[in-house]
Amino acid sequence: MKIESSQTTGSFTLPGEAGYEKLTLDLAKKWGADTIRDSDGTQLSPEIVKSGYDIYSTVCLVRSVQPWARENLEKLQQNFLMSFPLVAESKTLVIDLLKGYFREQFVVNASDDPKKWWQVFDRTTGQEVPKKKWDFHAKRGTVKIHDTVPGHKYTVNFLAFRIWEEISMYNHITNNWGDREHLAAVDPMHPETQKVILAFLKKWLDEHPDTTVVRFTSMFYNFTWFWGDDPNLRYIYSDWGDYEMTVSPRALRLFEKKYGYKLTSEDFVNGGLYNSTQNAPSRRYRDYMEFIHDFVVDFGRTCIKMVQERGKKAFVFYDDHWIGVEPYGPRFKDFGFDGLIKCVFNAFEVRKCSHAPGVKTHELRLHPYLFPTGLKGEPTFKTGGNPTLDAKNFWIDARRGIVRAPIDRIGLGGYLSLVEPWPDFQDYIAQLAQEFRLLKSFHQGDKAYTAPFKVAVLTAWGSLRSWIASGHFVRGLDYNELIESLAGLPLDVVFISFDDLLAHGVPKDVKVMINCGREGSAWSGGPYWNEPKIDEILTQWVQRGGGFIGIAEPSAVSSPGQLFKLSHVLGLDRDRGERLANGKYKYAAPGAPHFITADVEGELDFGKEVDGIYALGAGVQVLADKDNSPRLAVNTFGKGRSVYFSGHKFTPQNTRLIHRAIHWAANREDDFQKWNSTNIRTESAYFPKKKKLVVINNSGEIQKTTVSGATGKTYSMALEPHGIEILTLD
Repeated sequence: MKIESSQTTGSFTLPGEAGYEKLTLDLAKKWGADTIRDSDGTQLSPEIVKSGYDIYSTVCLVRSVQPWARENLEKLQQNFLMSFPLVAESKTLVIDLLKGYFREQFVVNASDDPKKWWQVFDRTTGQEVPKKKWDFHAKRGTVKIHDTVPGHKYTVNFLAFRIWEEISMYNHITNNWGDREHLAAVDPMHPETQKVILAFLKKWLDEHPDTTVVRFTSMFYNFTWFWGDDPNLRYIYSDWGDYEMTVSPRALRLFEKKYGYKLTSEDFVNGGLYNSTQNAPSRRYRDYMEFIHDFVVDFGRTCIKMVQERGKKAFVFYDDHWIGVEPYGPRFKDFGFDGLIKCVFNAFEVRKCSHAPGVKTHELRLHPYLFPTGLKGEPTFKTGGNPTLDAKNFWIDARRGIVRAPIDRIGLGGYLSLVEPWPDFQDYIAQLAQEFRLLKSFHQGDKAYTAPFKVAVLTAWGSLRSWIASGHFVRGLDYNELIESLAGLPLDVVFISFDDLLAHGVPKDVKVMINCGREGSAWSGGPYWNEPKIDEILTQWVQRGGGFIGIAEPSAVSSPGQLFKLSHVLGLDRDRGERLANGKYKYAAPGAPHFITADVEGELDFGKEVDGIYALGAGVQVLADKDNSPRLAVNTFGKGRSVYFSGHKFTPQNTRLIHRAIHWAANREDDFQKWNSTNIRTESAYFPKKKKLVVINNSGEIQKTTVSGATGKTYSMALEPHGIEILTLD
């Protein structure tokens, strides 16, 4: 569609590159940029800096003091690792601590007393091996365990310094950085490190007088990424939301002084699971997160004040070292950031950025990054790549969120020189930027229509991890797929925790509660379902008219006779083999028409579904099944309603099923058609004050659709592949 000329400039950040001044300035004009930035591995020349654009300059404080870092190895960041399990064959066992790990990333910390900080475990019994029964050999990097039991498995929890910072390591290997320096990250928990960082920042600010925005590459600590030396197990463990990379003896001593109790290595290693965001956090781990938050905010605020006192703005890019920079944490606002930058692949990442409180500017860094290859090594700006198609596909995923929630700016990152041979990419980004500016204008002073009730997503994390699973959109995780579906729907979604429920009950304006995930996960709830009060609160709430939607293994915790704690609400439960002697109710064959399944086309595909579901009685209506296991079912309970899905996969059809299920569970079917598109491959949003109807095509093919207004009037249209239509209504 044609975009008005008034929407052709501003709100766009372009990555410039010294040596390509003409390309930089030509594309700044073509894309309507108002800001030019540097990137990791690039610099801006004086010609670019003095060209009249605002300048973003990138700084990563913990990677920026390399000579000092190499001279003070004991001030590098570190973490606990668990050695790979070994089975004893005799009365002694020698374990090579780093065997299996990438030795260019780690070295064993031999300087802090291993007997004080390390632990050795017999993993067969789960018992810790007494410290007198093991010895550390520093030169060999091994631990020798005495009096072992043949046939038992043993591991060592040990401290390791990280001698190659993970983002530097990834970029080095992915982008073939050759003989560039392997950067290491210093730990700002040490007062000496803080002094060095502040001195560097002062000097850096002096050397960047033309910088208008200092873009912190987050603050101080990485997400967790343990690499292996076996190419078949390159990533031993990775989690975008845990705090494993923040540990040091100093941190543990300060924690004990503040909280009055001591943490151990096993609090972090957790039998090799570490503290994955996928698992419900312990109270001890939440205390440690709070401790790190306080430190990162307090020292981070010192750095940010230094920037702002120079008359510059401070933005944070929180996709690398975002630990302690939780955008929905209670202290995020205390940083005093002027802006938040989020790299974005999809809709829920847009929502994560848009709703973050405490900053004025919310900016998205779009994909594809201007790198030769993508995150998985696929060609992008090289032979075999199609960056224009990549950009279109990334955009239609992100656009679902941008239509629903306001974003202030967009931009790109990487090496601008790579786009020079791709004129069609250059043209498409110009079109995309104009489209964004128009959508942004609709949000100014207006809000897209949403259903007249709230939907709550219940997890162990609650609002702290709003619109977050663990990092980027990883396919196959039911919860991840669910929030991607929700991110583009006309719904007011809130995230609440089990602690919230216990303290305050269900919020009065919430009409539908969703619990999604596998047993034991943070998303389903894990051990929280052992608390009878949770069962009581939700049971009574549904009895009084609430709507409950369960996906995969909702309310799941193993107990005699049942798996789902809310099986009575759902009208079904799951059998994993323990009920072979018990009869199962024979439900009616699916096939009867229902509001939820009215738009189903062809076979259902819920991704990685759970099986063994069985009905409890005549009240439940099974809408779809497979091998005598219900896949989609509805139930009435008191004055309320429930819906069960055996899994969820983000597709147009499943997104429509969830949308319909929410309205049915809320007993608000009559509101479903308002400003909704009939074609499941398209979505619509209505801005009532601007009287603008926005319809987007989420596919690469031409689509026809009809949208119904609030009074029943309909609007029909055809949309180009990846296209958008905007109607001004009377």
